[in-house]
Amino acid sequence: MRLLYTFLMYLAMPVIVYRLVARGFRYHGYFARWRERFGFLPGPPLSGSIWVHAVSVGEVNAAAPLIEALLKYHADARMVVTTVTPTGSERVRKLFGDRVYHVYLPYDLPRAVRRFLDHVRPRLAVVMETEIWPNLYHACCVRGLPLVIANARLSQRSLRRYAPVRGLVRRALACVSQVAAQSHADAARFRALGAPADRITVVGNLKFDMAVPATACRDGAGLRAAWGASRPVWIAASTHEGEETAVLEAHLEVLKRLPDALLLLAPRHPERFRAVDAAARNLGFRVATRSADRAPAADTQCFVIDAMGVLLRYYAAADVAFVAGSLAPIGGHNVLEGAALGRPVVVGPHTFNFDEITHSLIQAGGALRVPDAAHLGGAVLELLRDPARAAAMGAAARAVFERERGAVARNMALIQRLLAGAAPVPRGADTKKAG
Repeated sequence: MRLLYTFLMYLAMPVIVYRLVARGFRYHGYFARWRERFGFLPGPPLSGSIWVHAVSVGEVNAAAPLIEALLKYHADARMVVTTVTPTGSERVRKLFGDRVYHVYLPYDLPRAVRRFLDHVRPRLAVVMETEIWPNLYHACCVRGLPLVIANARLSQRSLRRYAPVRGLVRRALACVSQVAAQSHADAARFRALGAPADRITVVGNLKFDMAVPATACRDGAGLRAAWGASRPVWIAASTHEGEETAVLEAHLEVLKRLPDALLLLAPRHPERFRAVDAAARNLGFRVATRSADRAPAADTQCFVIDAMGVLLRYYAAADVAFVAGSLAPIGGHNVLEGAALGRPVVVGPHTFNFDEITHSLIQAGGALRVPDAAHLGGAVLELLRDPARAAAMGAAARAVFERERGAVARNMALIQRLLAGAAPVPRGADTKKAG
């Protein structure tokens, strides 16, 4: 099955190259790095590195406290961090700068993977969340390289999607030294997918260990002071195409009762910044953007946050946080940024990517779920008009966040045991030469 998978990957190369070129037109500098996607890396080969893969921005943010711990306790090892998306790459650069060696992960082709591993020469591989690449995992197995799936999560929906290739995935998971699952439900689904039960440990969610800089609260307070401390403010974070219209319509409902209310609108993807700005203006809102205006004016009704990596200060400046990706069947985004700052959280019906976290917040009274887009405006309005309820929800959300911390230490304990033991090739893996 892996040979068939590899054959299909080669057949798909024209489409893959087309997407690479299209992405290069959208992101300046991507063309200069396309060779990395085929395993041709800059600089001299490394030796004995520790490698962490985080596909995009959300995974980079989740991995950040673990990477910091690895940098602290293994200062003698070069830290390698790979991503797939340009936005993930930008986030790595912003968080770690020259402290890590950052490149793009190669495509899952045997020769590309081999070139990558020959250059990086890691003594440990850590893959974040749900990235399962058969050729990459097989190559790690052949080299006897300990491989950890950290912050491992698997939704019921993803489990169903893997069903047609479960045999292939089972062989890949046989190459994994340890699955560090976020929850018991995730652990059960990984077992159902074929991961050996004795290599699965429930360690909690790394996102609960995210750092909350004191500067975020200070910056948020400064923003509110500039806008007017008593002005009702809500944020719609990480919105997708189709959700922005629903959010803007919800804000129209809010403005009917609270005419001085301000919406902070943060699209998920940079390529949507201009479209969202135009959509808000077409609906008649008085709009400002972070890039052009830096801050909203007194009469601004919608402020478009057209920048990446700045959400925390705007969560801190808002009274209510709506976390998008949940009105459309995308699966939701990280609800913990708002919770960490003590903000009441609102989500839509589709949160399967963060089921456990969202359920915990709702159960504790720190979040509420709306059944559809039509109910979003009413829910936000109720919270903005009832500061005592909003404050109580925010305190409950913060309490859940504090209660669940500690996943970094538990992940590090697993990693340290693997490094100390120089784990052998996992049992049941196919150890024939890769590619």
